[in-house]
Order: sequence, then structure tokens, then C-alpha cells
Amino acid sequence: MGSLFDGKVDMHSLDAWVFFGYIVALLAIGGIASYRQRKSDDLFLANRSMGWFNVGLSIFGTNIGPTFLIATFGAGYTTGMVNANFEWMAWVFLLLLGMAFVPFYMHTKITTMPEFLQKRFGNGCYTFYSFYSLFGTVVLWIGGTLFAGGDILAQLLGWDLMTSVCVLAAIATSFTVAGGLVAVMVTDSFQSILMIVGAAALAILAAVHIESFEALRNLIVRDVPAGDTWKLFHPSGATPWYAFVLGYPVLSFWFWCSDQTIVQRVLGARDLKQGQAGTLFCGFLKILPPFIFLIPGILCAVLHPGIADDKDVFLFMVNEYLPIGMVGLIVAVLVAAVVSTLDSGLNSFSTVFTMDIYKRWFSPHAGGHHLKIAGRIVTCLAALMAVGIAYYLNTVESNLFNLFQSIIGYLAPPISAVFVLGIFWKRSTAKAAITTLILGSVISVAVGLCDINDVFAREVNGQTVDIWPHFLLLSFYLFAVLAALMVSISLLTRHSFSETALPSFKETYRQNPGLGKKAFLGWGILAVIMVCLYLFFHGVMASPAFQIMEILNH
Repeated sequence: MGSLFDGKVDMHSLDAWVFFGYIVALLAIGGIASYRQRKSDDLFLANRSMGWFNVGLSIFGTNIGPTFLIATFGAGYTTGMVNANFEWMAWVFLLLLGMAFVPFYMHTKITTMPEFLQKRFGNGCYTFYSFYSLFGTVVLWIGGTLFAGGDILAQLLGWDLMTSVCVLAAIATSFTVAGGLVAVMVTDSFQSILMIVGAAALAILAAVHIESFEALRNLIVRDVPAGDTWKLFHPSGATPWYAFVLGYPVLSFWFWCSDQTIVQRVLGARDLKQGQAGTLFCGFLKILPPFIFLIPGILCAVLHPGIADDKDVFLFMVNEYLPIGMVGLIVAVLVAAVVSTLDSGLNSFSTVFTMDIYKRWFSPHAGGHHLKIAGRIVTCLAALMAVGIAYYLNTVESNLFNLFQSIIGYLAPPISAVFVLGIFWKRSTAKAAITTLILGSVISVAVGLCDINDVFAREVNGQTVDIWPHFLLLSFYLFAVLAALMVSISLLTRHSFSETALPSFKETYRQNPGLGKKAFLGWGILAVIMVCLYLFFHGVMASPAFQIMEILNH
């Protein structure tokens, strides 16, 4: 198998069989799900038939992309535990998604997020957010994921980049076209379980080589001050605690509560109870990533200090600790991370384009079967477009993908402001919403480009000094300004005839009670677990290490 697999990981024949076994199993699961869906015309919301188990696992798998795996292992190696905040704070916004946003989404019987803005604020916001959603899906979920995944797979196996890209695109497109959201969510569930099992196995195999608990507590990683390795909030450094506390919610309102690719999984639930249970289940699943993706990087820092490039940490651990057969499983885990994100992006792009562009402007009277065919064609075209984007990204500067990611991040503030105020403040008007979306996006992109390109940077003692605050702080400042703008314009304008007032929470839950008391119990248990985790890492892990370093320093 040397000629077929000649990359950075040592693939033996057993590893190859494990890897191909994953491919066969994935296609079989997708094929069975597609066959069962063959008589349905609902390619986009799975006939609103999915249960909580598939909803939760699909959200989890969609969120875990290939760059997430590589970057998280590297972050553990260089910055310690601080990046766990991005996973362990997500439950708050999954709570808001399930308990505050989804009841209104299901009450209005929408298929897409742009459609919700149409019903709330009219056609102006509908048109803007339709194109915004397509752009965001292409950059964040489809093109960028395929490029990153293809690049990683090419390095792992020694394949040509475009060969890797085309293989991944073909796998993801096959069952997405045939089975729609049903096939996507069922295969995402399988791949999420595979990712959890594979990454956990790598973490355990590395952990058994740690000599003592004290070796972990006393660890000093590369990019944080002594004693801060296990702290979840740093007073200073690359990501100060206040930047995270203020800026993270802005990005999370957009990512978890209003992005089509994430929310569509909940809209596919058979009812509000299943949707809310799915978000709760995903909240519990979000406990796992720091333990199976971040801490292995920290373990590597204990066992193998001195790795120059943090991007090599994951591959180093695979080659160092995994036996024959397990290497093929980890390669399958990486492919699963690509495919689960890519198929979700393809399905979401197809949904928005078919329902909000094609049906609205080209075929208003199209029936379900017609839209199903159109959706399949759009999915294939989106896959071809993704391959083209991956090819283009390979021909330009390597930081272009990160630039696109940053631009999307800077577009979060106006979207978050409009959705939050649109749902929680009835006085919000259509004129205020469309102004905030258009003007806010222009301002946010302009600020983002200035920050990325170090515009207005000053030279001090021969060194370039960046005048811009942390990225998360900028997001918070933009959100605060745009929220104030939307409130001001709303107070100065009246509601238009195109707007539809949302019912109160009490009225919404009266029509559809959801999980009821079970939800409060579930979220309460999860909250207690999260508080205990924070107390553990600040008390048991962080404080003793800090005290030991203080003693050594004196």
C-alpha cells in the first residue's frame, strides 16, 4: 500500500482496510437513509421527522471541522486550557437556541433563516439575508472546509490536493443529493460517534504515558505565563478574559442561533420537544471536545516539548501513540470531520437557494417534487463550485482562507443585533433592521479589513504596533454600536405593513409547550456540571501549579 498511502502518517494494510471500511459504512448508511427517503419531496427539512438523538449529534458533527481538530490539538500544546471556553460556553447559546429562538422559528413554520426575517421585517431583510446566507455558507461551510480538508487529507495520505478535494466532494455530495437532510443528519450521527470514539482513544493512549498527576499540574506551555496553563480565564495574553466574555456572545448569537447550517438541524425535528431535547443533548456533547481534542495537545506538551509547529502536534501523536489499525481509524475521523461539515453546508446552501432565490423569483408556483429536483441540481452545482473554490485557494496566498473566515466573523455583529432585537424587542422596526444589516455589514467589513491588514498601525522604536483591540472586543464594540443604532431608528420610525409581530413567549409555549419542566431539569444539571468543571480547573489544576511556580521563583 506504500504507493497509495505515502503521506505523513504510517499507513499499513490494516489501516487501509479500516479506512476503506469507514468509507463503505458511510456510503451504506447514507444510501439506506436516501432509499427510505425516496418517496418524499422534502429534501430540506426531512419531513420534520428527526428525533433528538440525530438532532444533537448532527449539530455536534457539523460544528467539528477538519481545521478544528488540527488547530485544537495545537492550541492545547501552545496555550493550555484557555480555548476550552469556546466549547464549554457554547451550552449557553444552545440553551437560547432551543428555549428562546426555536419556539419562534417553529411557530412561524419557516424553512430558512431568511424566511424568518421576511415574516418578521419584510422583503428588504429577506433579500439581504438570503444572499448573505449563501455567501457565508460558501465561504465558511463549503469552499473553506473542502480546501482545508483536502489539504489535510493530501498531507496525511500523500495524495494530490485536487484528488483529495474531489474524493471528499464526491462522498459528501452522493448522499446529500439522494437523501437530503435525512441522509445528512443520519450520516452526521454516525460520523460524530466515530469522531468521539477515535479522538478519545488517542487521548487515552497518550494519557497512559504520563508519569504522574503532578507532571500535568506543573506543566508550563509555550504561549502563556507560568501557572496559567490550566486556567480557563487569563487576565492578559492572546485572549484576555474580558475580550472573551464580551465578544464570544456576539459570534455565538450568529453561529448557534441564526446560522442556517446549524439551525436547519433543529428545524428538521419532528416537534419542538424533539428539537429542544436535541439542543440539550448537543449541550452535553460539548463537554467532550476539550477532553478529547484539547487535553491531548497538553499531554503532548508534557511528553514531547519542543515541537516547533503546533500544526504538527496532531500528526505527531498519531504516529507516536496509535497502533496499526488505529491509524486508519484516525484518518477516518479526519475525513468524517470534513464530510459532516461539508454535507451540512451543501444541504443548507441548496435549501436557501432553492427556497429563497429559485422559488421566490424563478418558479413561485413550483410544487414539492419540482423543488426537490431543483434542490438536487443546486447541491451538485454547489459541490462543483466548492471544488473550484478549493482549486482557487490553492493558487493564491495561503492566508486567504483565514481572511475569508475573519470577514465572516466581522459580519456577525449586524446579524446578531437584528436577530436578538427582532425576537426579544417587539418595538424593533423593519427600517431599523434593514439599515442595521446594510450599514452594519459595511462598517463591520471595513473595520475587519483594516484590522487584518494592520491599517493605521504605528512604528514605535522600529517595531509595528497594532492599534486595534482584540478581535472579540472589536466584535463586541461593533455589536453595541449597531444595537444602539437599531434601537434609535426603531424609536424614530413606525412599524410597516410588511412586518409581522411575534407572539409573546407565553403565547408561543401555550400553543406548543415543548419539553416543559424536563428542560429546566436538563439544563440545570448541565449548568451544575459546567460550574464544577470551571471550579476544578481553576482550583485543583490551576492554583497548585501557580503556587509551585511562585515558590520556585522565590
